Amino acid sequence: MTQHRRRAARLLAMSAVVALAATACSQGSASNDDPTEAEGSGDAQTTITYMNFSSNGGNEENLALVVDAFEADNPGITVDVETFPYDDYFTVLQTAVAGGTEADVFELNYENFVTYALNGSLAPLEGVDEAAYKPSLLEAFQVDGTQFGLPESFSNVVLFYNADLFEAAGVEPPTADWTWADERAAAEALTDTAAGTWGDYQPISFHEFYKVLAQNGGEFLSEDRTEATFASPEGIEAAEWLVEKSGTVMPTTADGAGTPDFDTNLFTSGQLAMWHTGIWMFGPLADVDFAWDIAVEPGNTENASAMFSNTAVVSARSANTEAAQAWAEYLTSSEAMVQMRLDTGWELPPVADESLLAPYLEQTPPANRQAVFDSLDAIVLPPAIESQTEMQDIVTEELTEAAAGRKTVEEALTSAQERVTALL
Repeated sequence: MTQHRRRAARLLAMSAVVALAATACSQGSASNDDPTEAEGSGDAQTTITYMNFSSNGGNEENLALVVDAFEADNPGITVDVETFPYDDYFTVLQTAVAGGTEADVFELNYENFVTYALNGSLAPLEGVDEAAYKPSLLEAFQVDGTQFGLPESFSNVVLFYNADLFEAAGVEPPTADWTWADERAAAEALTDTAAGTWGDYQPISFHEFYKVLAQNGGEFLSEDRTEATFASPEGIEAAEWLVEKSGTVMPTTADGAGTPDFDTNLFTSGQLAMWHTGIWMFGPLADVDFAWDIAVEPGNTENASAMFSNTAVVSARSANTEAAQAWAEYLTSSEAMVQMRLDTGWELPPVADESLLAPYLEQTPPANRQAVFDSLDAIVLPPAIESQTEMQDIVTEELTEAAAGRKTVEEALTSAQERVTALL
């Protein structure tokens, strides 16, 4: 079994980073190793590097299983893995790219993918077997029709519901045909503040707003990305959909909404009928003492589900692009990867062949796991700009002002739009 070297200490030490950057500038290559003779044989051995954050904190050995399988299937290529904590990763990556020492293949989340794809840091990926991937996941990492990244995995947000509460109230449970109006009617029927039971919970935040904006046919940014456009009639209606839940069918911040684990505790205690949250909650809910299930999130004028996916990209400066792309494709579409993710529960594989996913779909609860994949038929990706954190904070702050009654929704969105436009 190949021993995979991790060089986190080397890159995290600033003096070493500077030294490497200087060396890379003189070499002009992102490849860390020249092809060498494989030990004990006369075959040329290519070594590529893969830098990631998602395996940090417990999935390092799971990633190693895929690396070992790749090296067994591709005996001429060795993969060196560099793993960093998420909090350090993008600082390390930015330094490496600036100095020309980035890995041959590295991992990006969607927001950072946009930046690196547009600044020329990524190699176009040609000859990819597109049929291997869910189309919406593959398309997320294209720029003007060119593939610059491959989806490594995905998770998404669905509508969780307490089936026992629905049955007790005589309310029909959610279906894929529901709209906001159906959700609102059910939430009102299921809310009993005297009993401490709430009908709905959807965080009032940037991450929910860009999604409901899309569900109402609105656009967050102009087509040329020079101004924010979400304070539109569609945006105001979408924000009202979120804000007006507070204190009517959903707890307020005074009740504890927005504090850590508040929504989780409310649902697991049986006091919440519907909950907008991610599929990462399947495990924590496995042993609750009531029946629950999921459905595709309702839209208003159209469906739009939030999807989160990391991508494997190839450096434009890699000296081993063919081997690097081979690893990126194996990491994202091989049966070895699918089996590893299904066995370990480390996010979901992005593959199109649902027969490979049968073991996942057969697990319960929830019974309707198919909704996880149905949600991919209409996804919305977060707007991404260079000042990402500032933008997200502005939108959440202004929506919070509206929810607290200190501003009208229109005032809050207009202010947020002006502030975000100033960041562009």
